[in-house]
Amino acid sequence: MAVDPSFLEFVEDQLGQVVTVRSRRMFGGVGIYGDEVFFAVIADDTVYFKVDDSNRPDFEALGMGPFLPFGDEARPMQYYRVPGDLLEDADALAPWVRKAMAVGQRAASVKKRER
Repeated sequence: MAVDPSFLEFVEDQLGQVVTVRSRRMFGGVGIYGDEVFFAVIADDTVYFKVDDSNRPDFEALGMGPFLPFGDEARPMQYYRVPGDLLEDADALAPWVRKAMAVGQRAASVKKRER
């Protein structure tokens, strides 16, 4: 799940045009936070955004699938691959980022209530 430093820099630059981002290396990949909301992961130089029922259809409509860190389709994570062409266009990327951040915010709220 290695992440090339130049790819990480590119992703941070693109996302940084939409929201204030910070990254954190974890489990061989990178976690991405926007305004302190965890909303994306990078693994093997592939970006995945957090999904739920509100934005998953957007990814599926473009043929994007879930993050499978264990190689097991029975245990997908709730992150879907971001289409590569979106990463090239910050304006097109912006609504996807905002939706993923909203999903991340909702997930964080649920976790807080469960404590």
